[in-house]
Amino acid sequence: MNFIPVNEPLLNGNEKKYLNECIDSGWISSDGHFVKKFEKDFSAHCGQKYGIAVANGSVAIDVAVRALKEKYNWHDDDEVIAPTFTIISSVQSIIYNRLKPVFIECDPITWNIDTSKIESFITPKTRAIMVVHIYGLPTDMQPVFDLAKKYDLKIIEDAAQAHGQTYRDMKCGAMGCVSTFSFYANKHVTTGEGGMILTSDEEIFEKCNYLKNLCFLPDNRFVHNDLGWNFRMSNIQAAVGVAQLERFGEFIKIKKRMGKKYQELLSDIPARLPAAKTDYAENHYWVFGIVLNDDVKFNAKTAMKKLFEKGVGTRPFFYPMHRQPIFEKMNLSDNVSRPVSERLYERGFYLPSGLALTDDQIEIVSKTVREIF
Repeated sequence: MNFIPVNEPLLNGNEKKYLNECIDSGWISSDGHFVKKFEKDFSAHCGQKYGIAVANGSVAIDVAVRALKEKYNWHDDDEVIAPTFTIISSVQSIIYNRLKPVFIECDPITWNIDTSKIESFITPKTRAIMVVHIYGLPTDMQPVFDLAKKYDLKIIEDAAQAHGQTYRDMKCGAMGCVSTFSFYANKHVTTGEGGMILTSDEEIFEKCNYLKNLCFLPDNRFVHNDLGWNFRMSNIQAAVGVAQLERFGEFIKIKKRMGKKYQELLSDIPARLPAAKTDYAENHYWVFGIVLNDDVKFNAKTAMKKLFEKGVGTRPFFYPMHRQPIFEKMNLSDNVSRPVSERLYERGFYLPSGLALTDDQIEIVSKTVREIF
């Protein structure tokens, strides 16, 4: 049996055509017209006024947090509420900007930050709430809106895994004063690597553009008043993104169909499957995760090894931020257990979920998953 990878992108639209246009014209750097088009089209799609294309999703958060800190004059060691069940990129951006992350437990059903637990962690030093939409379902945002208003906090929205998703009638990417996306190869829209910052705040927009471009001054390019980064997106990356965005609606339908088929084929295995919907959203199945029941005698690591040996790729769930060795070394962990997130890591993993995954492959994966039980 051929190995089924955990992700394979779908690149059979206008990607080659637009890449050839870049090569033929010679515009392969960040100055090409595809960058501006991608920024304009993606921000419009998400309902924000401005888009700032960057090199990847991780640096998008770095720049976004820095811009907020400077605009609102946050002090070093001010606090940002963040989920513990997330990728390290989200949290390390807080730390890089000399702010302190405060780790919140996740919801056992949606795997997003448990909004009912946020308020007890808010202090006079809290400046923002960072939400990260996890694995295909958005965070329950109304409690976040209420807390942000009550305590005068900013919302940082990491929508890297929520392309095209909505919370009630609001689009993911339009709910933060800054929002960020990733276009890594496993995302609904990919540029290989790449990211985007979205905002409707003109000052934040200008600050992000300034920071991502080495803080060049428009009228005196090589004189610098600040230190920034070279986080620009290339025209080649953006060309792929423009082609991908043309088929965005089709990609969402593919993901939903994939999730529905997995749900049907795996409905009776001894594991929790992703919630198909909540009262505020339907799952877009960025990935299809499963969490082994407690009576299954092996853990996620063993299950993944068994599946690999049978030709099926998988990926583990996130290792909780409050247990990261580096954060313990930095005295950022409070040594308080967060059992839901810890169990998700021990018992959870996700199956092949890429856009190029075929129905036949889904059936093979599902049959193989059943075999390991």
